[in-house]
Amino acid sequence: MTTRHFDRQSFRKHSNFGVPKRRPGFAQPISIERFINKNVLVQKTEVFVPAHQFEDFKIDQRLKANILAKGYQAPTPIQDKIIESVLQGLDVVGIANTGMGKTGAFLIPLIQKVILNPQAKVLVVVPTRELATQINQEFKSFSRGINIYSVCCVGGASINRQISELKNYRSHFIIGTPGRLKDLIQRKFINLAGFATIVLDEADRMLDMGFVADMRYIMSLMPSKRHALCFSATMPREIALLVNEFLKKPVTVFAKTGDTPENIYQDVIRVSGSQKIGTLCNLLAKDEFRKVLIFGRTKHGVERLSNNLVRYGFKADSIHGDKNYASRIKALESFKSDYITVLVATDVAARGLDIPDVSHVINYDVPATYEDYVHRIGRTGRINKKGVALTFVE
Repeated sequence: MTTRHFDRQSFRKHSNFGVPKRRPGFAQPISIERFINKNVLVQKTEVFVPAHQFEDFKIDQRLKANILAKGYQAPTPIQDKIIESVLQGLDVVGIANTGMGKTGAFLIPLIQKVILNPQAKVLVVVPTRELATQINQEFKSFSRGINIYSVCCVGGASINRQISELKNYRSHFIIGTPGRLKDLIQRKFINLAGFATIVLDEADRMLDMGFVADMRYIMSLMPSKRHALCFSATMPREIALLVNEFLKKPVTVFAKTGDTPENIYQDVIRVSGSQKIGTLCNLLAKDEFRKVLIFGRTKHGVERLSNNLVRYGFKADSIHGDKNYASRIKALESFKSDYITVLVATDVAARGLDIPDVSHVINYDVPATYEDYVHRIGRTGRINKKGVALTFVE
């Protein structure tokens, strides 16, 4: 991992800067060999030794106690570098693999910022409802007992309730998706003139989902003197331009160890269409398939597969864009708490979600791009645990 100030040459070297944005329907076929990696490291030869311990950071003792209560033993690589930079008030760009602990990397120092200045307000912009909800839950656990509050603003949930919370509660943090945030801004319930700190999380995913214009709109309404953080797994040209446009001499932290984690066993299963469901059921019946995330291509196909698995006796549910927000959160929480053992999802669940102890990821349908594949399988093998990713191919 390296830390440096942002420059254009750096991003050309470390990212896909200059690569045209992919257009839906024009993805190139992925070589099957890229789904195979059986050389899983049993033990890493290099052990990361952080330069800091959480006790070393100049943060409130209550915040330190909440960090310990969450079971955090030592900073991850991205936390080790970014927390100190954010505490110093520097703009930051974080390029990191999934599962590196970046949520804590920005929440911990920004909560400390609000402790020191209770008038400060922080806006966190993310691509999906599920990620916004997850970050809000993380915020609540970090801020327990500190009298710092948040409002989660996402589509699919009651806008009236969000408006009520914005009007009646002192929200130091607003965490939301671009569309709902823009709606609330235009209705005059959020005044960005009062927000001097912004976090753009999963920025490349927001690019893929067509939110660049919304991000520019939001940034344009903030004070010119602001504190900005941007996190992304990749740095396509449009995001690099956004960084150049809105961040000032940011510290750049690269915390990537390769496209896919070395601790995930990857293989393909060759199967014809008529055999797919039977093959899947035979796998799920095995003891080692304890907690399985299955990815499908379409909302209809995901829902049908989930219903079939329930009929075959598996504890399964689904997440996709046609389900309302409450149903999606219920399914996700049921999976996290092991009430169900199989979750079938579209790529809405492929980015950013931290689901503990997923033993297997199964690509029931081949992903549209290799980047989607990388994010899908990143739901297993998190924080250096072993994981298994299997892809059905015909």
